[in-house]
Parts: sequence; structure tokens; C-alpha cells
Amino acid sequence: MVIAVNTRLLMSGKLEGIGWFTHEVLRHMVAAHPEHEFHFIFDRHFDPAFRFGPNVTMHVLHPPTRHPWLWYLWFEWRMPALLRRIGADVFFSPEGYCSLRSKVPTVLAIHDLSILHHPEHVKRSYLRYFERYYPRFAARAERIVTVSEFSARDIETLLPEAKGKVQVVYNGARAEYRPLSGAEQESIRQQWSDGQPYLLYVGALQPRKNIERMLEAFDRFKIETGAPHLLLLAGRKAWKAGPIEATWQQMQHRDAVHFLGYREVDELANLAGAAHAMVYVSLFEGFGIPILESLQCGVPVIASETTSMPEVSGPAGLLVDPYSMDEIASAMARIVTDQALYTRLKGETLPQAARFSWPQTAEKVWEVIESLSQP
Repeated sequence: MVIAVNTRLLMSGKLEGIGWFTHEVLRHMVAAHPEHEFHFIFDRHFDPAFRFGPNVTMHVLHPPTRHPWLWYLWFEWRMPALLRRIGADVFFSPEGYCSLRSKVPTVLAIHDLSILHHPEHVKRSYLRYFERYYPRFAARAERIVTVSEFSARDIETLLPEAKGKVQVVYNGARAEYRPLSGAEQESIRQQWSDGQPYLLYVGALQPRKNIERMLEAFDRFKIETGAPHLLLLAGRKAWKAGPIEATWQQMQHRDAVHFLGYREVDELANLAGAAHAMVYVSLFEGFGIPILESLQCGVPVIASETTSMPEVSGPAGLLVDPYSMDEIASAMARIVTDQALYTRLKGETLPQAARFSWPQTAEKVWEVIESLSQP
């Protein structure tokens, strides 16, 4: 079988949620099915490290897709021609877009519909594209995979064209995320927080992630408890990051907040494993991979009580209203000062994390792809 894959989001040094899903699903799928031929389709120069096996052929299809007009050109004109030329049996797109003009059977991954729920966080030109094409993509795809039961319900509610097509495959966490010894934790804290305990956030710095309330809540937590904990934020500054900077500047304890920028997986795994807790109070998530990564390290989380996040954190999460700065601050205080609560949450982390794995995700996606090749 010839499987063509949209690998637009495999960008070295820029992998985030959907990029990691693409990376891990393909890495495991290629290794597990060497008898099949995979064609990875990029829109710019690629890192050769993304060739996950000898059964992978890499293509660059110009132009680089930097705005909606180029998305349309790439998917509707350049992509169909390439799929015909390579004789693709199935087209897999891990990011929610597919080609309407191609006749190749298509598996589409829609991770969430946050854009439709929070249009205020999206550029207007992007929003128009999503509103116009998401229903068409859902209608065109033969199969749709998504990463949580919440997202599956949400997709079928907002995109009736998807009904009967959606299958949940979940996400996973890489093996680098593991519990650390006390000595390892101390060494990492010396490196990143001057030896102080810390709360950690991992992800892009953008409006949907609710960073401003997190910072305000942390300031309140520091004022009320006097705890020595720092707040470390690891992630790139995305668009509309200006208000985050303004909020930080107004904090009484801004010196206890460290912005680390984008970090590679080995550093992130160390940061997660040495944290006291992960704070992930996003307004909307289809899954929330940093929550799972934290649990796999044996580290509890403070997570939003909305969308998919309770599904991922399970009993290892302290859930809060993401719109309530008071609730977030109170949860920070509880997870730092209430040892019985912390011990209970920590005991739930590894059993909850064991419910998810990338090999399992890849095999479920493969089963969906394979179903399209059946007569």
C-alpha cells in the first residue's frame, strides 16, 4: 500500500501539539509496517531526521503555506497532482486539512475545534478559511480520527458532516518523560531554578492558553503563602503575546517567573520530572499533551475542569475553573501546602498515564488507514 502523508507540521525545533502527534504516530507506524510505502509531503526544506525508515520517500511541494491563499493552492492544486503521480492508495492528513479535489481515500485528524469556540483568538482571514472549509473537509474525508472523547462529541456536534466517521485514538507521551530520582531532581532544579521548587507550564504563549490568569494567580499564591516556589514557562511566544508581557510587568513577584522559551524534548522531560506540579489551565484543549507528559513523570497537575482536560488528568489532577484567578491561586496553594492531597494526587499519576501511549495511538491510526484499503 502507498500511504501519502501531509507532514507540513514536521518542523525541526518547532514541534508542538499536532507536530508531536504527527512525529510520534509516523515514527511508530513506519517502523511497525515496513512492508508498506510511505510518502511524506513537506512544504519547505525538511530535516532528514524525519525520514523514519527506508520505506519513506520525502517530497517538498512548494509554495510554503504561510496563509490561507497558499493553503488553498497547496492542498487543492499541488497536492492532487502529486498524489496521482505517486499512485497513493490513502492520504493521511494529521492536521485537520485535506484536499477536496483529490479522489484518493482520505483519513483526516481533527484534534479540536477551538478556533470555532474561540474565534477571538484567531486572525480574521484564518477564521474565514476555517469556517468555510472545515465542514467541507469533514464531508470529504472517509474517516476522521481525534484525540479525546470530548473532541469526538464536539466534532460531531459542530460538524454534522462528520457523523459516523469519527474514531478516538488519543495521544501519548514520549519515553523521555519518566519519574526522576531525588538526586536528578535536585540537579535539574540547580540548573533551572537556582535550587528552588517550581511550578511548570509547557506550551505556546498565546491567548487560548490562559497565561495572563496563570500569572495573576501565581502572584496571588506568592503573596498569600510566601512559598519559595518559582513559576517556569517553557514555550515559544506566539501571536498576541503582548498582554502576557504586560501582565508579567505588573506582578509583585515577577522575579519568581522565568520564561525559558522553546525547549527540546530532553530538556522538557527534565523540567517536567523535577517540577512540584504542572499548571495547565488552558481555556480549550482537544487533549493537552503536557498534562500527560507530567503524569508520566509522576508529577501531579493543576488543570482546567473544561473540555478534554479532566479526561486526560483523571484522578491525578486538581481541577479548576480556568476563568477564575482565585480558583487557580487556591489550587496552587493547596498543591504546595496540603501534603496529604499532594501524596494522593501523586499516587494516581502513573496509573493514569499508563492508559495512553504513542505505539497504541499509531496502531489505532493504522487500523483506520488500513480499513480504507479493504475492498
